Amino acid sequence: MRKSALILAIAPLIFTITACGGDSGQTANIGSNPAAQATRNRWDTIKSRGQLICGVSGEVPGFSFVGTDGKYSGIDVDVCRAIAAALFDNPNAVEFRNLNAKERFTALQTGEIDVLSRNTTWTLSRDTSVGLEFAPVVFYDGQAIMIRKSSGIKSLADLKDKAICVQTGTTTEQNLADQMRKRGITYKPVVFEDVNITFATYAEGRCDAITADRSALVSRRTTLPKPEDNTILDEVISSEPLAPAVAKGDTKWGDAVKWVVYSLVKAEELGINSQNLGQFTNSTDPDVKRFLGTEGNLGEGIGLTKDFAARIVKHVGNYAEIYDRNLGPKTKLNLARGQNQLWTKGGLLYSPPFR
Repeated sequence: MRKSALILAIAPLIFTITACGGDSGQTANIGSNPAAQATRNRWDTIKSRGQLICGVSGEVPGFSFVGTDGKYSGIDVDVCRAIAAALFDNPNAVEFRNLNAKERFTALQTGEIDVLSRNTTWTLSRDTSVGLEFAPVVFYDGQAIMIRKSSGIKSLADLKDKAICVQTGTTTEQNLADQMRKRGITYKPVVFEDVNITFATYAEGRCDAITADRSALVSRRTTLPKPEDNTILDEVISSEPLAPAVAKGDTKWGDAVKWVVYSLVKAEELGINSQNLGQFTNSTDPDVKRFLGTEGNLGEGIGLTKDFAARIVKHVGNYAEIYDRNLGPKTKLNLARGQNQLWTKGGLLYSPPFR
């Protein structure tokens, strides 16, 4: 993984970052340090560069993963491509940077990356003391626990005095401790800083269970030697809204990323996708006309073209297409959309009006 010279130069000025959590991630306290603030007018910097730099994990199938062919895929990756499509009318104008949980916030704050799209949980501390500005949630998740089917474990209560693998210094670790304490269940935490070592330890049978975001468990289960021998308990022990983020301090850039995500949701609401986009070109529906930019100039207020949403749908699709492509029934993960459905279908996804 590439290491930014800028990070090396500025690292001594930044407050020490707590080692971070799996896919729900870490908490840091660097937002109040002027040296860690993002450069303003980020969009101007990106324009002159001609390319978006997007921080991802690269290790979580369905969210961000590098295949054997070197190509990136996943819902987090497609969010980056959607931003590039809106900015440059080119979804491939993206450079992906693989970041582990410990370094991701530093990379954003120092300007090594333009946007973080790395299955990161939106929390109050990250929104304030860490100095992040979150875009809308792209995946509503919750922390869960995976066990081997042969273990006989059916619930949290059955984990009494059992060894549980967990990534140290994370919200995942804290959530587990809080929930077990609340229930009066003693357990043996087996902690590691590296997420790959954490899952490898579980795979080797050195702990009875492992905890992470449910989506991460579903994803990582596909990489285990015998995926079918493992199951995820029904109990959810936390809420984990996963969202992209930019560094606080540049409202214009933050708004641009925010409305790119909303565009994915709104397109699905309007029934517009990459296959039928052309059929809406001459629509007389004022909502559709404003959304596609055939009427008005909504995008210009955030530095984008008036047809930025149409660009996104054309190149990347709407939210449903992205979800189905990476997490849907035709994938190995086969994750039901559940609360990640549109609000009109009983889910939590909702876009403000494009007007």
